[in-house]
Amino acid sequence: MLKVYIIVRYHSPAGIVTQGGTFPLTNRNTPEYVAYEWIQQIKREVHHYDRLIEVIVNGDQDITDKVKKLEDNLSINNCI
Repeated sequence: MLKVYIIVRYHSPAGIVTQGGTFPLTNRNTPEYVAYEWIQQIKREVHHYDRLIEVIVNGDQDITDKVKKLEDNLSINNCI
């Protein structure tokens, strides 16, 4: 099974927070979707998530814009 290491940095009232973790990829998931789901989990658990700064995959691939676009698209679909 393929795995990705994702680092998420975001603003919170306490300052900038960095979290990282290793996640499995399936043939149905992209790194962007895995990061998006994890960010949603962080938001539910932390309640102090203000703004996404960056999302890095495997130490060198910046997917921040892709995650933000996915977040926007899924938010719009949930409102319809």
